[in-house]
Amino acid sequence: MSDFLHRLPEFLGNHLYLTLAFVGVLIALVVVEVQRFTRGYTALTPAGLTQLINRENALLIDLSSLADFEKGHIPGARQVALSQFDPESKDLAKAKDLPVALVCRSGQTSAQAAQRLKKAGFSRVFWLEGGLGAWAEAQMPLAKGRA
Repeated sequence: MSDFLHRLPEFLGNHLYLTLAFVGVLIALVVVEVQRFTRGYTALTPAGLTQLINRENALLIDLSSLADFEKGHIPGARQVALSQFDPESKDLAKAKDLPVALVCRSGQTSAQAAQRLKKAGFSRVFWLEGGLGAWAEAQMPLAKGRA
């Protein structure tokens, strides 16, 4: 082990670009993990979302367009277009202390909406990581139509 430590400065000096790349990746990884722990909302897997809905009767909001919602959505979800999504609305204000789960097609839009809900003072905010694609891939049920 001491031989390794004695030769480490020589290795780092001879492989400067490799060392810089390693340090850059390490810093990026640390930043991403710190952001994940401090963002205030939680990513869920399809199984985790199912548990949240079944155990805590979470409010499930689908941010897909109406056409996409009618093609397939999680049973019990309420469709709200992103353009109409307002965390300060009177309807959502009633659910500030309830678990609120957000879903979209890919998971990107729902993550942004989750951040908006958290800033608006919602205490329990969740989003389906991977969106409806992850839900379908996990072979979970999809409802079609408006209801």
